Amino acid sequence: MSDLPRRAVTRSAKLATLPLGFAGRTAIGLGKRLGGKSAEIVAQEVQQRTADQVFKVLGELKGGAMKLGQALSIFEAALPPEIVGPYRATLTKLQDAAPPLPVATVHKVLAEQLGDDWRENFRSFDDQPTAAASIGQVHKAVWHDGREVAVKIQYPGAGKALLGDFTQLARLGKLFGVLLPGLDMKAVLSELRERIEEELDYLREAHAQHAFAGEFHGDPDFLIPDVIAANEMVLVTEWMDGVPLSRIITQGTKEERDRAGLLFVRFLFCSPARVGLLHADPHPGNFRMLPDGRLGVLDFGAVNRLPDGYPRVFGQLMRIFNHGDMESVVTGLRQEGFIRPEIEIDPDALRAFLAPYVEPTAVEEFTFSREWLQTQAASVADLRPGNVVRQLNLPASYVLIHRVHAAGVGVLCQLNTTARFRDEVIRWVPGFSDDPDDLPDEKALAIS
Repeated sequence: MSDLPRRAVTRSAKLATLPLGFAGRTAIGLGKRLGGKSAEIVAQEVQQRTADQVFKVLGELKGGAMKLGQALSIFEAALPPEIVGPYRATLTKLQDAAPPLPVATVHKVLAEQLGDDWRENFRSFDDQPTAAASIGQVHKAVWHDGREVAVKIQYPGAGKALLGDFTQLARLGKLFGVLLPGLDMKAVLSELRERIEEELDYLREAHAQHAFAGEFHGDPDFLIPDVIAANEMVLVTEWMDGVPLSRIITQGTKEERDRAGLLFVRFLFCSPARVGLLHADPHPGNFRMLPDGRLGVLDFGAVNRLPDGYPRVFGQLMRIFNHGDMESVVTGLRQEGFIRPEIEIDPDALRAFLAPYVEPTAVEEFTFSREWLQTQAASVADLRPGNVVRQLNLPASYVLIHRVHAAGVGVLCQLNTTARFRDEVIRWVPGFSDDPDDLPDEKALAIS
């Protein structure tokens, strides 16, 4: 099915090379230190080599290892480009060029899931997939009533491979502690495992997609294809054409890119308030611009359940950051678990790290660009022990929110989009409004 390692023994052996390789490099580093190199230089060399092997192994595996690699990619700015570049390229290749299932296997899955008479559900079924990803692939078909549909089929054994990875990855907590000493790796892995289990359950995905489709039915800005049929491994939804956001990025006019970027942000910010869910996989392949100007949205396997909308503290801390009170920002981040009790942090370095996420909310109109993001990243791009990125923790409850916002900023910079993003935050993010009645005691940060 693939040239990537999938058998459990092979995958375990591949992951097991990480701590052994790390131990060897630590011994080499000690030898260099005894030979006269400074402790800081040795530490940085060990960290770089450790990161090199971590990303190489994660990039070679699919499933849970790849998901962890995606989650950790938010810390890329802390790592040298010669390490991150090959890792990112490998990860992108895995996402974009997953090998399709053989046709016979596709038919076998459909027969097992829908019955031997599965073809009676369709007027036609295209055996060649239109898309393939880490746990499944999509086929175009015509439903028995004449509607064009997308049929999403899960790879056999995907669940076992994914969850098996997490058993192995749990052994690597100390390793990631070398790279990111502020990170609670157990909490990150636990949260990711829960999300993976949800992604494997197409009935759960169907429920989420149907909720989005119902809320946005007839909406002037968004179109979400509704669910037609589903079980644990097959999901049938309405088909949706449109121009992929990736093509808008490369070929769209400035007007088209501005429109796409504004709707992209509006969708991510309004969904928790309107549906109680956050779409947690915002890469360009999951979005389409439709001829009528609406944004179409696909793939609801990864969602963050936020029944009360965005956490109020999220908006409060953005507003306090814009007011320049970094002392209160640090206090709030400690209360939320982003800075662990034993970690001391430089407020100026923290300001530089948070700027890409908050700066666009401080002005009426903002332009995202690759150059702007590169400038922001340069301020935190080193591996020294005091680097702010390495000191931050990622609380489990914020894993997906952080992933969405980090990925979202990247997409907006690819679009080079200009729009009134602050208006969307004021409208949809609790706690951000400058309404005097909404201002908390910011020094005390009495955040519930």
